[in-house]
Amino acid sequence: MQKISTCLWFDGQAAEAAEFYTSIFDKSSVGQIMPGPDGHALTVEFEIDGRRFLGLNGGPAHKFNEAVSLMVNCGSQEEVDRYWDALLAGGEESMCGWLKDRFGLSWQIVPTAMSALLGGSDPDGSRRAMEAMMQMRKLDINILQKAYDGG
Repeated sequence: MQKISTCLWFDGQAAEAAEFYTSIFDKSSVGQIMPGPDGHALTVEFEIDGRRFLGLNGGPAHKFNEAVSLMVNCGSQEEVDRYWDALLAGGEESMCGWLKDRFGLSWQIVPTAMSALLGGSDPDGSRRAMEAMMQMRKLDINILQKAYDGG
């Protein structure tokens, strides 16, 4: 059992969100749904890529914001594109690889190559890659690499 897990507060959409997220990621599933006094789901346990979450239908009092986001590390542009497109459905794009899904939860869709590009041995290349990233919504590995290389 995972020692620390994440509780996400929804306004009546926990089951829908759990189904949405588990449809996108491999090694994902919806677990126990605990009904509240009104018979509707109060909590929904689910796993995304092996990480446990609890969706709580806590009502409209609290909303998600960018202070907390989930990062998806992607090994290829194909992965970036797939997760970006899937999570963006009904949501909204932001800058630098960030988006909000249709439930308002913020995600960062990040190529694993970013650490080498932004923290590489060439400080000028890293600066150029950072400048290129700051202009993007969905991150493009080829454009970032070209910027790093000076192209």
